[in-house]
Amino acid sequence: MLDRKSLRTDAEFVAAAVRARGLDLTALIEEWRILDERRRTTNATLEDLHRRRSSDAREHAARVHQSSDRVATEDTVERRRAIATLEGEAAALEERLTAIELLLPNIPHCSVPVGADERANRVERVVGDPPTFSFEPKAHWELGTALGILDFEKGVALAGARFTVLVDAAARLERSLINFMLDVHTREHGYREMQPPFFAHRRCLIGTGQLPKFEADLFKIEGTSLYAVPTAEVPLTNYYRDEILPEASLPQHLTAYTPCFRAEAGSHGRDVRGMIRQHQFDKVELVHITTPDESWTALEQLTGHAESILRRLKLPYRVVALSTGDLGFSAAKTFDLEVWLPGHGCYREISSCSNCGDFQARRAGIRYRPTGGGKPRFAHTLNGSGLAVGRTLIAILENYQQPDGSILIPEVLKPYFGGDKISRT
Repeated sequence: MLDRKSLRTDAEFVAAAVRARGLDLTALIEEWRILDERRRTTNATLEDLHRRRSSDAREHAARVHQSSDRVATEDTVERRRAIATLEGEAAALEERLTAIELLLPNIPHCSVPVGADERANRVERVVGDPPTFSFEPKAHWELGTALGILDFEKGVALAGARFTVLVDAAARLERSLINFMLDVHTREHGYREMQPPFFAHRRCLIGTGQLPKFEADLFKIEGTSLYAVPTAEVPLTNYYRDEILPEASLPQHLTAYTPCFRAEAGSHGRDVRGMIRQHQFDKVELVHITTPDESWTALEQLTGHAESILRRLKLPYRVVALSTGDLGFSAAKTFDLEVWLPGHGCYREISSCSNCGDFQARRAGIRYRPTGGGKPRFAHTLNGSGLAVGRTLIAILENYQQPDGSILIPEVLKPYFGGDKISRT
């Protein structure tokens, strides 16, 4: 959620920043400005009426004390009616203002590349060389099917399209990756491990920005306000919703494994083969809650923590700064980590590391009180995948494939996996 002061005093800047994202919300912002002016006028009138009512009440109390006249004057009755009417108008205006604010995306940071879509993204660095093969590398769906460890047909039979059953070694590899990632982030990077619910209230998804805009991408439990979490970013960020934290307790570094559930409403026809775009997938999430002074350093740190997993697995990847047109709704700046997939012949996203500034904190009411005293301030929130587990599994299958169709296990995973190779049994 944007600062109302910015919307009020710099509406043209906000509208231009939103246009840089490829959205023209000028009319909506202008509606907000007009309604805000009306709301402030209404509130000023209400304050005046309340003052007059208080003054009249004191005068009436004095008269009652001196006589037996306890009947309210006609002016008093009319004033009460006027106050009730204006309070209703003020509440309706506030509701509409908030509804508009929830539809406005975050303002891109000044360092974000300006462009209409992913073609304007900027490659920051490339780490590792794509492997060379003496044979034509296969995609993960071919490898997994031949090895009998990825069952796409049974996934469809059990739950429909975009679901997959991991069998034997693939299931063990998925579990190994989850444990490996959590161990690195907690033991070496200092994160607190959490095990949050896999469902969240509507207010929590509003807090992190998935609602109301992306309702169609979520799975909702009918008859409740609960949604299956699309990412652990939702429960981890909302863990401190409506709280005021002491500055000394910041930064907070939280991590959690959760399954993630996404309807992928806007992706029909994209990545229909394999496990790239699933309705259910596993992810280890990283969340930082910190002060404004530290958040940009924190973005580099969080990105580095996600990168360390790829480095240890010796998977080639690149870091990409997303352009204004490719930026997520809540993000002020995002670095995508894209892993090389030989079977696809391209880099694919495996983590998005974002600084949301105070955008989510305003929506979720996450504040901190400065150590030196003073009014509470909104915290800054950051999040990133550390990593998307299913896509990491895909990357291992494709990058570590052998001429006979077997898959070598990365050195750091061998103690978790309990072996050094996946072969056809």
